[in-house]
Amino acid sequence: MTVVHLYHCPEHVYSGHHGRPPGSLPMVEARKVRLIAGRGVDGDRYSGREGHRGQVTFFSEETWERLCHELGRADRRPDVFRRNVIVRGVDLNSLIGVDFEVQGVRFHGVEHCRPCYWMDQAFGPGALELLGRWEAGGLRAKVLDDGWISVDAVEAGACSA
Repeated sequence: MTVVHLYHCPEHVYSGHHGRPPGSLPMVEARKVRLIAGRGVDGDRYSGREGHRGQVTFFSEETWERLCHELGRADRRPDVFRRNVIVRGVDLNSLIGVDFEVQGVRFHGVEHCRPCYWMDQAFGPGALELLGRWEAGGLRAKVLDDGWISVDAVEAGACSA
């Protein structure tokens, strides 16, 4: 598994906004993030909820690239999915119910991160349907160890329509 992007945000922009416009606080991209066992990414919206099932969220860069191609979008970055860790080279659904390690930090895959109806607004019309059909909304995981992870020194893919 290769880490290609890392993000965090101190507040939810969709949760609690049903029937209203989303919030506007963007995800913050980082080269390195601190993970706290039982809490998540230091400073992220989930880190204040000890024991939360989605302490950290993973998303596949290959899924982002596939969406760009399928929906003809070249203007969306992977932060629109509001997941913490964007990775390459792993089937995230295969990690559900499994302990796994990234750069020396252990995680437990909890569940598929089902895409919500905001995906069509965040990425583009049709994103929700495709992510649901592909079962590719990402992975919710618990953080088992304190530690740091960083973006691997590889060139990330590009979103081109």
